[in-house]
Amino acid sequence: MIKIYHNNRCSKSRFGLKILENSGKEFEIIKYLENMLSAKALKDIITILKIKPIDLVRKNEVIWKENYKNKTLTDTEIINAMVENPKLIERPIIVNGNKAVIGRPPELILDII
Repeated sequence: MIKIYHNNRCSKSRFGLKILENSGKEFEIIKYLENMLSAKALKDIITILKIKPIDLVRKNEVIWKENYKNKTLTDTEIINAMVENPKLIERPIIVNGNKAVIGRPPELILDII
């Protein structure tokens, strides 16, 4: 089943959700700010996305700028930062089996659904 890791306060995430709704396909909404992801779940998503953990970080977030910017962090430390501060996670993330995209721009979602 398709999953969308969603933040309703984000316009790109809302637009991504609309794309899924309009697709007519079944999907699951995961509100990752309310139901925090485990480090393992985040690692799995990063693996499917085929990116490095740092590429999933919202680097303009105040939390990142104040606590992590300009520090040398391991992948594990970056993942732990996102687990502890889920606002740092880029959104929306759409996972469909062994394919995934960050919906920025949201039209990328069409490539995997």
